[in-house]
Amino acid sequence: MKIKLVLTALVLLGSLSMNAQTSVKIGWTNVDFILQSLPDFKDIQTKLSTEMAQYEKLYNEKLTEAQKLMEDYQKNAATMSEVIRKDKEKVLENKRQELQELQQNSESALQTKRQELLMPVMDKIQNAINDVAKENGYTYVLNSDAGMGTTMVLLVAPENDNITNLVLKKLGITPAPAAAEKK
Repeated sequence: MKIKLVLTALVLLGSLSMNAQTSVKIGWTNVDFILQSLPDFKDIQTKLSTEMAQYEKLYNEKLTEAQKLMEDYQKNAATMSEVIRKDKEKVLENKRQELQELQQNSESALQTKRQELLMPVMDKIQNAINDVAKENGYTYVLNSDAGMGTTMVLLVAPENDNITNLVLKKLGITPAPAAAEKK
């Protein structure tokens, strides 16, 4: 991801120097701030929290069941025949694997659901950014929030090129005074 951002910055700088005669106007925004300002995002969080709670409930039920089997095994292992003990150990191992699979599958399902729910909202944000850029003559619009775990290319930018409030207005959100400036 870092390489992609650096290459993007180099291509951008190269195209700027090659097109010196052409007027270039660069704006910036904070997509994460815009996303979190939308009512749609709160709905998405609620849906994801509900689904996560369902997975946690199922996991906890299966965990309790496995713990009871383990307690029973530990309590009675000394008096079990070899065949029964091995069978109980196999059942316990299957329960452990079942819990592990459930955890992995639920994490994957939640990630897929998150992407599914966010896609239309992110498209809406992108369309608003495109409209604002076109209406205000911006050639490029950079995102000041590169995301968690990535290096931000944009370190310093004039505040008058921050189009975050314009994008929020385009999306029907009244920006809080100076809220976007702090992000």
